[in-house]
Amino acid sequence: MNNILVEKKDKIAVVTINRPKALNALNSETLGEIEQVVLELEKDDEVRVVILTGSGEKAFVAGADIAEMSTLNTVEAYDFGKRGQGVFTLIENSSKPYIAAVNGFALGGGLELSLSCDFRIASDNAKFAIPEVTLGVIPGFGGTQRLPKIVGLGRAKEMLTTGAMISAEQADKWGLVNRVVTQEELLPACEEVAKKITRNSAYAITGGLKAMNEANQIKQEDGLEIEALMFGKAFTYPDQKEGMAAFLEKRRANFK
Repeated sequence: MNNILVEKKDKIAVVTINRPKALNALNSETLGEIEQVVLELEKDDEVRVVILTGSGEKAFVAGADIAEMSTLNTVEAYDFGKRGQGVFTLIENSSKPYIAAVNGFALGGGLELSLSCDFRIASDNAKFAIPEVTLGVIPGFGGTQRLPKIVGLGRAKEMLTTGAMISAEQADKWGLVNRVVTQEELLPACEEVAKKITRNSAYAITGGLKAMNEANQIKQEDGLEIEALMFGKAFTYPDQKEGMAAFLEKRRANFK
């Protein structure tokens, strides 16, 4: 694999998204590799818990790959959104607990990826945002459905409409993350929690997670379809072209 690292030890798999030069941004190839790893780990009886993180200290995942997205038409954008939704839903519905070890930026698709995990532990330099409105689009990988369920509708709408980043401390107060630790403590803290999980009944954990997910996902499929449609439709408007061009040109977008 070109963009994913997997390390297994003591019934724990650490999956690292490894595109540091792109701040671990998600392109189609990376999404495909994440899907492959998730499916392989699901069948691996030696793995009981998965820790998902990003390489380096700057970013967990800084978002979807804007350079790739900027060229998409409506149909292609819809398909890209559905692809990301599908991969993240695999994580959400996994029989194994997924812990997001959030180091640095978790923006857009990166925040959405962390939301698909069962819970999140953040380093003190973590930053969270769904800045898609600054690009003229909306979150396309499940953010509109999962974020309100975790932080509440009002706070989710604030994050959506402003695109502003919140700190790890604020994310902790809002319940977006379970705890905040130093950068040095991040993986050890996640591994400590993972070890506690491995000592418990695998059947009970799988059954409990399934019950919680089923209760939490009533009508979510309908919401995800709406999200994908609106995400694709955004690519018919000039705002998307201007927003993504401004990002790639490192300037502020000039929306009319």
